[in-house]
Amino acid sequence: MSAPAQARNEEAPPALCARTVPLSDDRALLDFLPGPDGWAWLYGQEGMVGWGEAARLPVGTGPGRFDAARDSLAGLAAYTPVDDPLDRPGTGLVATTSWAFEDDGPSVLSVPATVVGSRGGQRWVTAIGPPGDPRLEDPSAALPGPAPVRPHGRVRYAGASQSELAWLDAVARATAEIRDHAGGEPLTKVVLARDRVVWAREPFDTRLLLQRLADRFPSCFVFAIDGLVGATPELLIGRDGRSARSLVLAGTAPRGRDEVEDAELGARLLASAKDRDEHRPSVDSVREAFDGIAEDLAVDPEPWLLRLANVQHLATDVRVHLREPAPDLLELAARLHPPAAVCGSPRDAARATIRRLEQLDRGRYAAPVGWVDPSGDGELGIALRCAEVDGARARLFAGAGIVAGSLPEAELEETRHKLRAMQSAIEG
Repeated sequence: MSAPAQARNEEAPPALCARTVPLSDDRALLDFLPGPDGWAWLYGQEGMVGWGEAARLPVGTGPGRFDAARDSLAGLAAYTPVDDPLDRPGTGLVATTSWAFEDDGPSVLSVPATVVGSRGGQRWVTAIGPPGDPRLEDPSAALPGPAPVRPHGRVRYAGASQSELAWLDAVARATAEIRDHAGGEPLTKVVLARDRVVWAREPFDTRLLLQRLADRFPSCFVFAIDGLVGATPELLIGRDGRSARSLVLAGTAPRGRDEVEDAELGARLLASAKDRDEHRPSVDSVREAFDGIAEDLAVDPEPWLLRLANVQHLATDVRVHLREPAPDLLELAARLHPPAAVCGSPRDAARATIRRLEQLDRGRYAAPVGWVDPSGDGELGIALRCAEVDGARARLFAGAGIVAGSLPEAELEETRHKLRAMQSAIEG
């Protein structure tokens, strides 16, 4: 912290205070949420949930939005005393965040009033509020009891931004452009998304959707923030000091009806030239994002299979030891977003093709979602297998990577498999 900032911090009264204490309550994390509008970031039995809002920080739009968010969080932290004897990832002052795919879309950076977390056998609760807030005396004493989850009843489907026939035509046009290399920067891959709108008689309870997703996808990051709910298998970036990690997924096959068929489908995916053509630029885009800032970069030499309940993916792990001064999480996100896994390659040509052919407002789909702390540590997944929930309505998203060898009907079937992740949570 600079000397002037330190002086201001000493002179100005804090607007907020944060206090973390160990927690002995062994309830499942989702059981702590007192209502349908909480926040969650879960991976198996670990992660965090939160509720209430101590502060909503300005993010802005445009290419500098990640820098603006970092400045907003740093400004708040400079005037927020933190009592955190545990001092581990996720304790103390944290912010939840969810980004729009496009630079000009609305993004979210919010500090929950209460956070309950679990990691490595340690549990904690953090209260964040104004000085004098009684919860700060003993955050564990102010936790609510279990609350009933509200069913939403039968769901109905209400169409999409683009018909399946129109989407097939868009895929065919994209494939032809990739093959022809016609005009401008040659395009090697583009990711095209589609949506489905559903509605129910009663508002959706986020806790019910989260529980169903967590039960079915224990190896995914299950998340909810500001109405965006999903289970993503893809980690855009995680940072802990100078260590960073990204998990790249591209190339998809369905699961088999039995072990034999499942193994055959997996072996076919690993050997597929088309899917490797889709996977390779996704890994390259992450590798290139670390140029000049990585002291050490470890990339899996060959993709491996990540098997989920509904699909299996080609996966590559990228682990990085960052150079000093190490870029923080939001700086890394700015370098990585949007990766080729959800945009295409080259990036500018792919984005232009998406805007022209997709006919869809992605909102916060396929963009960073997760949490960050003032030191620049945190985890951001890519918002996939998700839905934007608004009362009794929800919009589900799925996409597919298009390369020269793509077949429109096969890509449509891939999106159907991916949509089933959220459909299963909504339909139960």
